[in-house]
Amino acid sequence: MRICIERIRTNEKQTEGKLYVYTSKGELIFNALTIELPWRHNRRRIPCIPAGEYPATLHTSPKFGSCIWIKNVPDRSEILIHKGNYHHDTLGCILTGKDFLDIDGDGNKDVTNSAKTVKAMIKAIKDKMEPGEQLKVKVEWINIDI
Repeated sequence: MRICIERIRTNEKQTEGKLYVYTSKGELIFNALTIELPWRHNRRRIPCIPAGEYPATLHTSPKFGSCIWIKNVPDRSEILIHKGNYHHDTLGCILTGKDFLDIDGDGNKDVTNSAKTVKAMIKAIKDKMEPGEQLKVKVEWINIDI
């Protein structure tokens, strides 16, 4: 099973993207939107993670509950796809939600309905994941100069 994250816009505060979940047969089973921090040369807790493909697992975080743990990110650890609405809710992780909307009026788009979106994503993965199947996360920049 594969989660694909396409980063589509970035500014000095955040990076916006689209998230897709595909079965091993290529069937799209879930999609959502994402926000991350901007690229800042992979410094710890400050930027988004480098583009690439990473192994991942379903995880229960003491702080965020059900989430996805992205592993083997160079020079980084504890990278999650978790609930959160604002770019300041992350220290290098990926937040996912239903829509983009400037909820807090700071001029940046936030993601809406994040907790429900993460819950639906986890359910879709659990419903379609075959026993013993591996989860991978692929992150890429789409038509963006960084």
